[in-house]
Amino acid sequence: MEYNLNVTMNEYLPLRDVVFNTLRQAILRGELAPGERLMEIQLADRLGVSRTPIREAIRKLELEGLVLMIPRKGTEVARISAKSLRDVLEVRRSLEELATELACQRMSEEQIAELSEAKEVFARAVAHGDIMEMAETDESFHDVIYRGTGNERLVQILNNLREQMYRYRLEYIKDADKRRILLIEHDNIYKAICARHVAEAKEAMREHIDNQEITVSRNIKESER
Repeated sequence: MEYNLNVTMNEYLPLRDVVFNTLRQAILRGELAPGERLMEIQLADRLGVSRTPIREAIRKLELEGLVLMIPRKGTEVARISAKSLRDVLEVRRSLEELATELACQRMSEEQIAELSEAKEVFARAVAHGDIMEMAETDESFHDVIYRGTGNERLVQILNNLREQMYRYRLEYIKDADKRRILLIEHDNIYKAICARHVAEAKEAMREHIDNQEITVSRNIKESER
C-alpha cells in the first residue's frame, strides 16, 4: 500500500509528535480516507521512522476519535458518522453563539476591520476554488470573532475543538453549491456584529452552523448507501 504523505520535520518537536501531526493532518485533509487501513510497517517505511512512533501516534489518534482499532482487522481511519457530526456541532453551536454575543459587545473597531478583511480573504479563496484555502480562510474568519470576545478561556476551548471541526468544515466546503451561501452567511454575521445587534448575530451564526449540519449529514447518508 502506498501512502501519499507530506512530512514536515520540526527540530523542536519529538519525532513521535512529528509523526502524529503528519498523520492527523493527512486524515483531516482527506489524504488518508475514511475507512482506509493504517499499516504500521508501510507507514514507517513511508515516513522513514521505526514502528514505535507510528504506534504511539495511532494511539493518540484513537483518543481523538480519528482512527478506530478494530479487533482481528487492525486500525483504520474513522468514518465521519452522523452521531460524531452531531456531537461536535452541538458543542460548536453553543460556543459560537456565546462567542458571537460577546464579540458584538466587545470587539474594537480595529478587530471589526480585521473581520471585514477576513471576510474578503475568504471570498477570494472561494473565487480561487481551492478547498484547503477555503477551509483555512473560513477558520480564520471565525478566529477573529473568537479573539474579539476578549475571553481567553473561551478561545482556548474553541481552539481545542478546532481539529474536530476542521474535518466537517472541509466536508461542507467540498459541496460547491454551498460556497455562495457561505459568502452570504459570513456577510450576515459581519453586518450584525458591526451593528452590535446581538440577537441578529447569534441567529446568523446559528443558521450558519445549522446549514453545515444539514449538508454534511446528507453527504454522510449518501455515502452510506
